[in-house]
This record gives sequence, structure tokens and C-alpha cells, in this order.
Amino acid sequence: MELRQLTYFVAVAEELHFGRAAERLHIVQSAVSQQIQRLERELGAELFDRSPRRVRMTAAGERLLPEARAVLAAAQKARAAVAEPAGLRLGTSTGLGAHLDRVLAAFAERAPDVPVELLSLPASERLTRVAAGRLDAAFVRSAEPPPGVRVLPLWPDPLVAALPASHPLAGRPDIDLADLAGLPLALTPRRNNPALVDLVVGACHAAGFEPVPGPVNGSLQDTLATIGSRPLWTVVYASHARVLHTPRVAYVPFRAPGLALSTGLAVSAAAPTPHLEKLLLACNDHER
Repeated sequence: MELRQLTYFVAVAEELHFGRAAERLHIVQSAVSQQIQRLERELGAELFDRSPRRVRMTAAGERLLPEARAVLAAAQKARAAVAEPAGLRLGTSTGLGAHLDRVLAAFAERAPDVPVELLSLPASERLTRVAAGRLDAAFVRSAEPPPGVRVLPLWPDPLVAALPASHPLAGRPDIDLADLAGLPLALTPRRNNPALVDLVVGACHAAGFEPVPGPVNGSLQDTLATIGSRPLWTVVYASHARVLHTPRVAYVPFRAPGLALSTGLAVSAAAPTPHLEKLLLACNDHER
């Protein structure tokens, strides 16, 4: 008795039609009929009553069906036991900084055999790939998810001011946003990160000043290099600032209530990754 024969038998039993069973199995009908006949000869019993108009299971076929399903399920379980574990495809951004390191360490403790593939992509691309099933999950900040995606809240991400290390404000333990009114603000274009830009510009207006536009660079590293040599400021996530090595730039917290964006985990609303529970536990471990 072969697993192939049992697979064909179950297909015919569920379809009660040799032609439809063959279509479902993506093989020709004659191959299905041949294997069923071989199975019947081996078992010494007819499994189907065949007529030109319909196919019905015999009593022997009805007794075999649950056993055949159990054998096929056991075979699938055996294959899964030795298969390479499915990896976790996780969308990230550079601003996660120390958060990402600690989450990955906590996830590795809970799922040591699960490989993790990290993809650093723009927020819109991360959400698009989660919706299409090309990412299992993605970290996002204050994002509006597309249809088929839900965002699970994780933690608030405070922002700090990045200033020239030589600036008088750089030596303070914290500052008010209004202290920066005289310095040009080097901020990414709004199309790149609307939530961040709207938060910072709106906070400046609430503090009573219109930010002076500073130079726009291609990357955060370019912006920080410019700040190290000119009187400018920008904002950086505190978690990212902790892993940056920029001796000519100082990172100064804002006084309460400060500035922060919420970080969440974007996942498929219909078919979440099998590793989602452990990933969320890792995020909670990290926060504790």
C-alpha cells in the first residue's frame, strides 16, 4: 500500500467522481483509476461502486476513509518534523536601534531554531509586503494600515534633539522645544515620513515658533555629519541615538511631555505568521 494510492482514494471519496478527483490532483483520470484498482486488489475489496452515471463508496470504502485520512495526516506530521523550520521575515527600519537588538535576542531565546530575515524598507513598502504575504510582520510607527493588515501596539518611541556637540544646549540634561527656535531644522521631506514631520512641525507651532528650514540630506547619517559641523538640529529616536557613534553630535532629551511616536507590529489580519505569538512575547520581554 502506497501513500499515493491513499491520496488518490481520499480524493475520489470526497469528490465521488474520478474526473474531478483527477483535476484536483493535477493528473490524468486513467492514473487515478489505475491506482485505485491496484489498491482494491491489494486489500481484496472493492472500495467504490462504479456506474456510468455516478460513483458511490462501498461499505469497505467507508471504513477505509477515516483510516486513510489518519495515515496521510501522520505522514504529513512526519515530514514537518524533519523539515527545515520556516523562517520569520521581518520588516524593520534603521530608527529601531536598541529596540531591535533586544527584541531579536528575546525571540532567539524563545525560538532558537527559527531563522530571522530582516528587511529594512520604507514604511509604505513594509505595509504593502505584509498585505501581500511577502513579510510575516513589520515594525511601523503611527502608520495607517492598508486593507488586510492590522497593527498591534507595542511601545512609545520618544524623540531626542540632535545638536552640534559644541552648542551651548548640548550640555543640558534636557531642553524645551522652544529653546531650538533660533536653529535651522534639518528634517526629512514629509513624503518620506509624514507622521514624524507632522509631529515635529506641529510641536514647534504649539511651542510658539515656525521652524527655520535647514538643509535636506539624503540620509540620517549625512544629516548628522552636517550637524556636527554647522548649527542645525534634527530629531532622532532615543532608541536609535543609544547605538549611534557620532562624537560631534549630542543627543538631548526634551522635557516632559516631550515628543514620541508609537511603534506597532503590522501583521496580516487574515493569516498571521505561526511565529507571531513568540515574536509578541519577545517584544514584551524586551519592554520589561
